[in-house]
Amino acid sequence: MDHKGTLTLSLQPAQDAQPKASAASPAAAPDTVQAAHDENLPPLETLIVDRLDDDKAQDIVCIDLKGKSSVADTLIIASGRSHRHVGALADHVMRALKEAGYGKAKVEGLPACDWVLIDVGDVVVHIFRPEVRTFYNIEKIWSLSPADA
Repeated sequence: MDHKGTLTLSLQPAQDAQPKASAASPAAAPDTVQAAHDENLPPLETLIVDRLDDDKAQDIVCIDLKGKSSVADTLIIASGRSHRHVGALADHVMRALKEAGYGKAKVEGLPACDWVLIDVGDVVVHIFRPEVRTFYNIEKIWSLSPADA
């Protein structure tokens, strides 16, 4: 359940299929992945996560990169249900950022809407279609602790 009380259901694999761990599961790397609705998130991350949640983004995950990368301090990863939904999520996040005074965000991938990246400086937002998110599996790439690498 998310913080608004909405229950999210996922389809179960066929009985003969092997169970597979979800790429977006916070259990994959508990030291770096934060719950998307963590009350300790900074204001910028809270703004982005709340906007994504309001627009029904799926599997929202925040990954803390402090001390791991000079690229960003936080990655926010979410999925949209279709090309159109991914584009709308990105557009609404960009509008919310502009209204809140973060108007210099850069965006890539809007024409195709398979994977849209929004660079807000210390925060990078990735919005995927589910198939593309599964293929690239960036949660796993960025969730590795330095001892595991």
